Amino acid sequence: MHLFFFLAGFLLIRRFRKLLKDVPVYIKWQSLLTFSRWVIPILFLVVSGFFDGAESIFIGSMLLLGLLLYLDKQPDLYEFRPYMQANYPLVAAGLLSSIAAFLVPTFYNSKSGFFDFAIVGSFIWIFARWENSKKQQQELKLVTDRKAELEVLVAERTAELTQQKDALQETLQELKVIQAQLIQQEKLASLGELTAGIAHEIQNPLNFVNNFSEVSSELVEELQTGPLHSLPETEKENAEEIIQHLTHNLQKINHHGKRADAIVKGMLQHSRSSTGQKETTDLNAMADEYLHLSYHGLRAKDKSFNAKLETHFDSAIPKLYVVPQDIGRVLLNLFNNAFYAVQQKQTISAQEGYQPLVQVTTSRKPDCVELRVRDNGCGIPENIRSKIMQPFFTTKPTGQGIGLGLSLSYEIITKGHKGEITVESEEGEFTEFTIKLPLSA
Repeated sequence: MHLFFFLAGFLLIRRFRKLLKDVPVYIKWQSLLTFSRWVIPILFLVVSGFFDGAESIFIGSMLLLGLLLYLDKQPDLYEFRPYMQANYPLVAAGLLSSIAAFLVPTFYNSKSGFFDFAIVGSFIWIFARWENSKKQQQELKLVTDRKAELEVLVAERTAELTQQKDALQETLQELKVIQAQLIQQEKLASLGELTAGIAHEIQNPLNFVNNFSEVSSELVEELQTGPLHSLPETEKENAEEIIQHLTHNLQKINHHGKRADAIVKGMLQHSRSSTGQKETTDLNAMADEYLHLSYHGLRAKDKSFNAKLETHFDSAIPKLYVVPQDIGRVLLNLFNNAFYAVQQKQTISAQEGYQPLVQVTTSRKPDCVELRVRDNGCGIPENIRSKIMQPFFTTKPTGQGIGLGLSLSYEIITKGHKGEITVESEEGEFTEFTIKLPLSA
């Protein structure tokens, strides 16, 4: 009967080898389990050769008990304890049988069949208990796997909700910024209407100045050809000198009056909605007009600001067939940005002798007219250079820009006039916008 104890130990070691095969601790236990598989049969042969009857059962029971107690204390094998506990009834049956044989041999001999039945039943119980434990482990594994899947799903859903929350917060922030920018745009639109009204009011007295300067010039000419000749020679020389000064002054009044008239018309043209009608336009004259308009507009806000203006206009450029109001908006936006950039650099720069400079260059190409606006301002950082044409993107403080100028300019040039607008810049050094308009639109 002692065979059952050694067989139980051998099967337990074999079971552990199978259970631990897919577990990281298998490497730790591999050599010991392999060694045990050989030791147990050898011990069985030794005990069978030197002991018999109750002694062999007792030794087999004690060896199995020692193996169980050793394995039971190992933390690595804690989850496999049900397999070890299934062997304890066999140990108990073996010890009880051998002790009874030693102490009460007569009783043992009369009831030996019951003791043998207990040992065999306990051995069979091991397999029944193992099968039950195997099913429990399989069910536990399914539950664990399902739990892991649910945890992954919960984590993914949580991450998705977090991303949605972040996206919504970002969208909300963008909407707030756009709301503030639209309010500012509405203010600027109202300011444009007010500017148009003021320009209309200025236009009336300006017309009187221009008209009367021309009439006065005609009267001076009549005075030279008529009454002047009737004066005595002594007074005629003095009168001619006065008339020359008067003529010169009237010419200046007329020149600057017409210039003021052109500026007012430019303001009116810029403030009114575009009709979309293309007209033949002198690009050089328009660029020069809006360059000075932008410059003096900034100086009206900041009297201390001064900048050097350089123009290099190609006289060979033909008149272009464009929408004047739209191209004027583009030019004014580029000039405003250029003056803002050099003003900012002048404010924050510690560079001695820095002279703000804005250059405007036009040139004729084989199939287009090219206009360049270059400034030596603070430049555009490389990480935002690709965003400057996007609507509502601006680096200016709130109230100073709404981020629509360059996006509208891009639409006007590329879609409205089938042209190109590009930018080159080096942070801290310069920015240059290039506009290409086709000769035939």
